Amino acid sequence: MKAIVDCPRPKFVRQEWELLNGQWAFGFDDENVGLKQRWFQGNKLNQTIAVPFTYETKQSGIQDEQFHPVVWYERHIKIAEENKKKQVLLHFQASDYKTTVWINGCYAGVHEGGYTSFSFDITPYLVEAHTQQVTVRVEDSMSTDQPRGKQRWIGENFGCWYVQTTGIWQSVWIEYVNKHHLNKVEIQPDLDEQTVSFAYDLRGGVAGIEIETIITFKGYEVRRFTLTPEREETLFNVDLASAIHEWRVAVWSPEQPNLYEVAFVVRKDGQKIDQVHSYFGLRKISIKNGHVLLNNRPIYQKLILDQGYWKDSHLTPPSLEALEEDIDAIKALGFNGIRKHQKIEDERFYALCDQKGLLVWAEMPSSYSYSRKAVKAFTKEWLDVVEQLAHYPSIVTWVPFNESWGVGQIFTNTQQQAFTESIYYGTKAIDATRPVIVNDGWEHTVSDIITLHDYEEFADRLIKRYQDQSAVLGNAYPHNNDKYAFAEGYQYKGQPVIISEYGGIAFTTEDGWGYGNQVKSEKDFLARYESITDAIKSLPYVSGYCYTQITDVQQEVNGLLDENRKPKMKMDKIKALNDKA
Repeated sequence: MKAIVDCPRPKFVRQEWELLNGQWAFGFDDENVGLKQRWFQGNKLNQTIAVPFTYETKQSGIQDEQFHPVVWYERHIKIAEENKKKQVLLHFQASDYKTTVWINGCYAGVHEGGYTSFSFDITPYLVEAHTQQVTVRVEDSMSTDQPRGKQRWIGENFGCWYVQTTGIWQSVWIEYVNKHHLNKVEIQPDLDEQTVSFAYDLRGGVAGIEIETIITFKGYEVRRFTLTPEREETLFNVDLASAIHEWRVAVWSPEQPNLYEVAFVVRKDGQKIDQVHSYFGLRKISIKNGHVLLNNRPIYQKLILDQGYWKDSHLTPPSLEALEEDIDAIKALGFNGIRKHQKIEDERFYALCDQKGLLVWAEMPSSYSYSRKAVKAFTKEWLDVVEQLAHYPSIVTWVPFNESWGVGQIFTNTQQQAFTESIYYGTKAIDATRPVIVNDGWEHTVSDIITLHDYEEFADRLIKRYQDQSAVLGNAYPHNNDKYAFAEGYQYKGQPVIISEYGGIAFTTEDGWGYGNQVKSEKDFLARYESITDAIKSLPYVSGYCYTQITDVQQEVNGLLDENRKPKMKMDKIKALNDKA
């Protein structure tokens, strides 16, 4: 599976792809003159940048943390002779925020959104020259109408908001395909039926086309079948039960992260013209009697919050190994899952969680205003996120809203409430297999799980506050300062309850902050961690917790690891406390 994870898009991998990360020409366009002066025709950029790191970061080679509204990139690429007769697809895994692309001076396309992947077919714009010129213009803003997550919208860091991210911040790559090729295949396993369905999306027509699908598990063939599609979009369902496993199927869980591999081979008139590799996990997330079930059995979720920042590269992972090391550390600390907070991560992260067995809550970066523009931008990008990530088995929960950010009047405002309902049902329309949380922390409207945020540092106060379940969930009193569990007009309907933010303990320091009083020693830290975690575990109606957080992030110094990923104490001591019954 390593070759799959190496690819920027691990769920749909061809052999014929080429990474375009590395040195690009770069320039600021603070006066926004580049379009008028036709910079897309070349030779106007006087700096260099290391893509995919943004100019704000040390890794980019620039490290300018001031906001610049428009930036340009340029690079020349070579197309090998054997690929010149193929279609050439240019992929961006993420670029923040409005990205416009020209090829050899010709407009190729535009994309809005800072966290989703996008592609352009650049074949029509290629020329016979030795190299091809790729020019990219990215326009960003400090607007609170656009989904920005933890990116600041003023000139300096404040609270828990950090240096902004502008421009290309995930991998850029090209892929070579024939006219007839698979655009995508949606894979949907069904644990109860022990089946998997494939929704094939073919491009180029169906005349003379056959699609062969080979499913394997640990090198053993499970199923092989060939279909002749009658139209470009075709659905096929197949039984997975097989003698290769003692229980006839291999189920995915954190303890046993079993994955089936699958290859799709497209032939036209008997000749192979496309081949794609993917994988899937057979698992089920459901809710019953106030519990979250994994594979039809209750699971107590022990999550940790992860904002996905690195000291020298900010939102961009410095390497695949860095992602893997974070996941290994989280498991070593005794957590079985992660809440990826206010960020859509590099897709290789989700693939590694699939392989290593880590539950993931996928959370949308928030906007911070409510307006028609904000609603439109948020809705489009969130639905794109769900479609993009829906086939990673490690993702078990969708979190579109957090702490009423972007819907600040949701407690009483019926229009904002309606917006969150529309996102809930829109998410379900794309993916009905996972619970959706609206909105994480407090003031829920429609939500499959009720989540509460509480940074109380004293266990006795925590227990007293939550011991009366009906009072907390009946809005008898606020659980967090002036915040109630539900927005007005909504009520508890027996959903699971999770304390999805707590802790945030920081050691005594002159710089940075944590939640509550800072502790002076490892002994003090462990005592507080144990007492508040045990308090949550003692609540019979609570199905899990999420501790804040895995690493320090800029001015926020409440991580179990520092910004350089150095543990602040022996990790097995935290694991022992998490493992306690």
